[in-house]
Amino acid sequence: MTKQCFGKAGVPLSPAVRAGDFIFVSGQTPVGADGLLVKGAIAEQTEQVISNIEAALGLAGCTLADVVKTTVWLDDARDFTVFNRIYGQRFAHNPPARTTVESRLMADIKVEIEAVAYKPA
Repeated sequence: MTKQCFGKAGVPLSPAVRAGDFIFVSGQTPVGADGLLVKGAIAEQTEQVISNIEAALGLAGCTLADVVKTTVWLDDARDFTVFNRIYGQRFAHNPPARTTVESRLMADIKVEIEAVAYKPA
């Protein structure tokens, strides 16, 4: 099996890695194109995180439709309803398997999501 890394990050990780037919997207945070954290509520941060997942997948020639599994960390479980609405809009058809937990996050953010996609090479 070969491994191919896509993109560069300001920390020691790859935004996306292909291993065989699977693409692993590192946990994405609500950081905008300018490199700054997106301020705002869970809705705005969730939109940004999913856009970042989309961009990382694009580096590997994939789309959100190729995602088979996500893991979600919410800073506050009370944000789940709004998060779930935005997530459901972005993964409207054949949503991936998902795990969602409440956890203290590494930065002052409300949500982080990692994804696994499947797309034969």
